[in-house]
Amino acid sequence: MIADCTVDRFLDGRIVAAQPKSGFRAGHDTVLLAAAVPAGRKVLELGSGVGITSLCYAHRVPQAEVQGIEIDPELVAIARDNAARNGFTERVRFLVGDAAALPEPAVRFDQVFFNPPFHPAFGTPSPVGTRDEAKRDTGTVLTQFVAAALRNVQPGATITAILRRDRVDDLLAAANCSAVVFPLYPRVGIEPKRAIVQIAAGVPGPVNHAAGLVLHESGGGPTPEAEAILRGRQKIRII
Repeated sequence: MIADCTVDRFLDGRIVAAQPKSGFRAGHDTVLLAAAVPAGRKVLELGSGVGITSLCYAHRVPQAEVQGIEIDPELVAIARDNAARNGFTERVRFLVGDAAALPEPAVRFDQVFFNPPFHPAFGTPSPVGTRDEAKRDTGTVLTQFVAAALRNVQPGATITAILRRDRVDDLLAAANCSAVVFPLYPRVGIEPKRAIVQIAAGVPGPVNHAAGLVLHESGGGPTPEAEAILRGRQKIRII
């Protein structure tokens, strides 16, 4: 494991995972994404980092076999340690690979999910290289993630992503499938900065907009609905 990691707890302490102090760090988006992916037997995460989303999903769906693909070998090493730490080595695997360029497999997955690099190419690069690679789309990365997801998922199954609200149209255009947009509101009356998008792979049709989720009360604490999800007591229903 690389140096300078913290060991953090998720889902009310049910998942314990190491992650680097610098670079991309798992937070609310990680748990929200895991809570939104429908149950599946064979599941793929693109750009899995240190594996926390996959581990949260595996905790919620005990029959799932999860495979994570991550381009950074050091993060894969941490992810494998995290899987062992949580007793998931038999059904959660992490492999080194370019998630944006995966070929079509012999057997497709029941579900695919990802938190893609979504800051636009013209954004200011992070001084931490791994954080920049994880968060900034250098031109075609979002489109490539969507294409890889479509190649790897069963027809008619779902692809679930969490990303910045102003990149949702880019994702929808790349998928060109029926989808539901589930906005995440920081507080009541404040425009959403993030959204979860669920795509029906290969299914033509409209884009529907769900009511979404308000994350924080006016005083700053989580809403009861958000707290239940973040503590692993409730999943997100994308409707």
